[in-house]
Amino acid sequence: MNILNKKHFLTVKDHSVSQEVFELYHDEVLDMLITHPQPSLDVLGKYYESEDYISHTDNKRSLFEKAYHFVKGIALKNKLNLINSMQKSQGRILDIGAGTGDFLNVAKDNGWKTIGIEPSDRAKGIAIKKGIEFVNATTDLENHSFDVITMWHVLEHVPDLDFQIKELKRLLKPSGTLIVAVPNYKSFDAKHYGAFWAAYDVPIHFWHFSKKSIQSLFQKEGMDLEKILPMKFDSFYVSLLSEKYKTGKMNFVKAFFIGLQSNLKAKHNLEYSSHIYVLKNS
Repeated sequence: MNILNKKHFLTVKDHSVSQEVFELYHDEVLDMLITHPQPSLDVLGKYYESEDYISHTDNKRSLFEKAYHFVKGIALKNKLNLINSMQKSQGRILDIGAGTGDFLNVAKDNGWKTIGIEPSDRAKGIAIKKGIEFVNATTDLENHSFDVITMWHVLEHVPDLDFQIKELKRLLKPSGTLIVAVPNYKSFDAKHYGAFWAAYDVPIHFWHFSKKSIQSLFQKEGMDLEKILPMKFDSFYVSLLSEKYKTGKMNFVKAFFIGLQSNLKAKHNLEYSSHIYVLKNS
């Protein structure tokens, strides 16, 4: 996707690594934002080089990291319950962007046959020690070979969005379930923090989705949106990081109230900080 005829939406800084400035453009047809410029693959890795990129470590050094992993434990149980509710029996599951392997580890213990894809050697090394198996790319996998495919906060990182969605369609069984979790730039916390909203996370977030964009992009490839679920913890986590970017420190009390306010408003307008999208082959 290019930015020709797209309206400028916001100027955002990479607060976590490079301090470089990027632009967000609005695609009115899809109702999504596009990061510009998007780094090429040969330099993309440097933007992930942060000790604070928490999903690629199992660190519990600070109160923040300990709280993150406590909430993560609750979220893992919820994710497992979700996939079990969508499929009648445990089959094969692919997790793209598997990180340190905790979700696949929980799924494997529950009887699922698991495989992961993870570009970070650091995160993959941690996961392998937990017994998680990996392939290098989706192109290494056979057609219609998975009952469930999950992408937990990964789709926004994918450089070639159209190719990735076609691959998801190819790999999923006709009766299979695709689960995609992404931030929502239309949430209250996104509007409150503006350019400091941590979930913009430029430039490693190439795309910034709305409900309309997810439905449109996948419907084009013959996949139907079955349900949308909130990720209520995300508003608190993102608000904490946003406070750090805005003020230089984590204002726990203020971040808690902004996160709470975001969830309360979302009870009425259904625009949570992040959403889980459950999709099926049509």
